[in-house]
Amino acid sequence: MDDNKFINKKNLIDCAMGRRAADLRITNCKIVDVFNKNTFSSDLLVYNGQFAGFADQNTPEAKETLDAEGKYIVPGFIDSHVHIESSHVSPEEFSRLIIPCGTTTIIADPHEICNVCGLDGLDYMLKASENLPLNVFFMIPSCVPATSFENSGAILKAKDIEKRMDNPRVLGLGEMMNYVGVVLNDEEVLKKILLSEEYGKLTDGHSPGIEGTTLDAYTSAGIHTDHECDTPKELVERLRRGMYVMLRQGSACKNVLHLLKGVTSSNSQHCIFCTDDRQPESILEEGHINNNVKLAIADGLDPITAISMATINAAECYNLKDRGAIAPGRRADFMIVNDLKELKIEKVFTSGKCVAQNGEYLVPVKKIKPEKVSGRMQVAPLTENSFTLNLKSKNVRTISIIPGSVVTNEKPAEVKLDDKGCYQNLEAQDIVKIGVIERHHKTGNKAFSLLSGYGLKNGAIATTIAHDSHNIIVAGDNDRDMYLAVQELINIGGGISIAQNNTILASLAHPIAGIMTDISGEEFEKKLRSMHKIAQEKLQINPSIDPFMTLSFMALPVIPKLKITDLGLFDVTKFEFTTTEI
Repeated sequence: MDDNKFINKKNLIDCAMGRRAADLRITNCKIVDVFNKNTFSSDLLVYNGQFAGFADQNTPEAKETLDAEGKYIVPGFIDSHVHIESSHVSPEEFSRLIIPCGTTTIIADPHEICNVCGLDGLDYMLKASENLPLNVFFMIPSCVPATSFENSGAILKAKDIEKRMDNPRVLGLGEMMNYVGVVLNDEEVLKKILLSEEYGKLTDGHSPGIEGTTLDAYTSAGIHTDHECDTPKELVERLRRGMYVMLRQGSACKNVLHLLKGVTSSNSQHCIFCTDDRQPESILEEGHINNNVKLAIADGLDPITAISMATINAAECYNLKDRGAIAPGRRADFMIVNDLKELKIEKVFTSGKCVAQNGEYLVPVKKIKPEKVSGRMQVAPLTENSFTLNLKSKNVRTISIIPGSVVTNEKPAEVKLDDKGCYQNLEAQDIVKIGVIERHHKTGNKAFSLLSGYGLKNGAIATTIAHDSHNIIVAGDNDRDMYLAVQELINIGGGISIAQNNTILASLAHPIAGIMTDISGEEFEKKLRSMHKIAQEKLQINPSIDPFMTLSFMALPVIPKLKITDLGLFDVTKFEFTTTEI
């Protein structure tokens, strides 16, 4: 028996019984009870980072007393599925951004960095987040690489992920995007799911559009959650099969209000909230999980039901028995809010310590050095001639952007070729070259095709944020600027760059694996906003699309219709490579 745990348990009981003074007593407060779905008035005792109980008149004076002035005590919010890397900031900075929003626990899937760095990426995320006020748990990515149609920085098989599955901060297997592998009994896929089960852990899901017997087969494999529901009907169908359904409000995908139509008093206990991908601008302007909760309340959902979805429901989903409620013996992760509709957060506590007040993070930000995950730009030598596109026909298919969506169409066009068959840009056409260049192993792999609807003129944009393998993706109307934009990324260790007239107009370094910055969220947001302005005003990018986020999803060969990887142009609907020429 651990002597320290024995003593702590004994002292907590003594505090609850009034035999020992509490560290903190909160008076004049109304406590949100997520078990009975109501509120009650009582003083609240905290001892050694845990709730000890509800004080009475015989309770001895605490070391510290806080008058809540009639306000509400709400459990800390839990984000049930998030990719920290998609915020573009480090785990330490992510904590600084979301703690003031009342999020005290997150379930992170380091899918992006593991596609670049493998287990080194997971190890970095674990280390960078181990001493934060934010409680960070992880799901080991299930699909590294995401597909076999591209080259990523790593391959994680069952034997690899087993090396980290016993970590107490690893809760299981990350979103199983390979639903085809599940229902067709792919051996490696089933090994990963069974491995998670053997360690008594969970498997997250990712099942957009799946229904009927396919959904039965997918859930029978032990898939526990889904954050890809698109309709209330899909939500109900997954709940019927025993899954937890996540209502997502990210920077790109937002479905809280749409899915709420399927949430009832009878099924809400299996509904939880997530952000999936949330960038600093969205967090600073709208919030984090508190935004999900406020949207739900404003739409008519009972406030305590909404709070329960962000707290106890998520805790029970992930077997986190020590949090999610204001109750004796649980972690003292909570916030003080003015009321249950406006949900203005005045103070945030983790383990009984005040870590944010009126939007200000009160803890010094100490970042670790990302030694094993920096310098991940292993690119074969390039020249300006590397960016030419030779075609056998002037009749082509283009990747056609749909504004506001990561889905694309296929759009035919007739283009100009020189006497050697090289594509020639025409200013009157809204068509530019797009290419993906492998950056992990110096393979020299690169592929080029054509992109329509981007609006780009006289320049190039490049980035190492290219889902999910995060190779270099570049779009431009001339080879010189495309070459220059890519070379800038190599020089700065990855990130985003804009080139025009043989000059770099702007760049934003992402030295952590080429997908995360080492600057503050506010500084990142300011620089990104400036680069958006340059892209739209100087390169004339279509103002109805995000110039960088849109480009990053053009390399994702699991979302229809046409995408491009370092191996070629890919038809997602047919699940096979195709040609630019028709």
